[in-house]
Amino acid sequence: MAIYIDPPSWPAHGTVFSHLVSDRSLTELHEMAAAAGISDRAFDRDHYDVPKRRYAQLVALGAREVSGAALVRLLIGSGLRIPARQRNESLRAALLYRWNAILPGEEPLGAALLARWSEPHRHYHGRTHLLAVLEAIDRLDSAPPRAVPLAAWFHDAVYDGVPLRDEEESAHLASSALMKAGLAGRDVAAVARLVRLTAHHRPEPGDYDGGLLCDADLSVLGGSAPEYRRYLTAVRLDYAHLSDADFATGRAAVVRSLLALEPLYSTPRARPLWQEAARRNLAGELSGAGDGGPGGAGDGGPGGAGDGGAGDGGPGGAGDGGPGGAGDGGAGDGGAGDGGPGGAGDGGAGE
Repeated sequence: MAIYIDPPSWPAHGTVFSHLVSDRSLTELHEMAAAAGISDRAFDRDHYDVPKRRYAQLVALGAREVSGAALVRLLIGSGLRIPARQRNESLRAALLYRWNAILPGEEPLGAALLARWSEPHRHYHGRTHLLAVLEAIDRLDSAPPRAVPLAAWFHDAVYDGVPLRDEEESAHLASSALMKAGLAGRDVAAVARLVRLTAHHRPEPGDYDGGLLCDADLSVLGGSAPEYRRYLTAVRLDYAHLSDADFATGRAAVVRSLLALEPLYSTPRARPLWQEAARRNLAGELSGAGDGGPGGAGDGGPGGAGDGGAGDGGPGGAGDGGPGGAGDGGAGDGGAGDGGPGGAGDGGAGE
């Protein structure tokens, strides 16, 4: 067993913070913190937030110095990490940190988008879904083209439960907002194209950006059986305005269309991660094991193929950095952990 610390780099309270974690035991972690005189108030579920002035002392006591990315991988591997999805209180900070990393200087736009993602009628298509898609992108590509995460932010920004129309209006919103933000026309067009692609999730062969976004959007299909059941329940709530019969008819059509896709996932990395489980989940749902919703695996409305997303880090989940939470993703996919006293799931040291 060992204790690890990453470089102090996450700002808060007039200083910068490191994160202290164990690769095996919270008891061991608490013992180290107590030996250093660190208050238990600095403990945040799976790590301690420690100010810069404590760094040398902790290293002297035996904490091993590692990069932020290495610290996140160690925490994930330990089985001690608390996923950001279990930290709903930190999702806003987590997501805003990610937004600012993608489009610096445009925080008001990010906040406006988050307000959309927080609308009360959203159950599946809310902030957790947005974070999941962003993390799935990171898991597939640790340095994705900027248009891909931008499109993830906009792809369900308009969500009224009307397939095709929602994606088209989301694409229009992306075009208008990003033009005002000063992006080049070709970059704006690239984002809008990707948003529209999530209406059917069928990128052309060789469309790397499209495949990356669609695979991340469909990654929820490849979750564990309990995760898939939770996803189906949330999708059904998003379509509570439909009768059970209409919902079941629309959902079955979408599931069949997904099962007909070959391959279901476009990127080579996504296939071994999610394809086998996704086909098993979809087939089980179609045979009556699930209770999905018209709308498509992951996406909700009749006619739309799913959208979920794997992963569950905080702003900072895989590869993204920010005070507050060790990210998630696999080794080499993410950035490091959790920044300042924002709470795990609120950030992660960038890649």
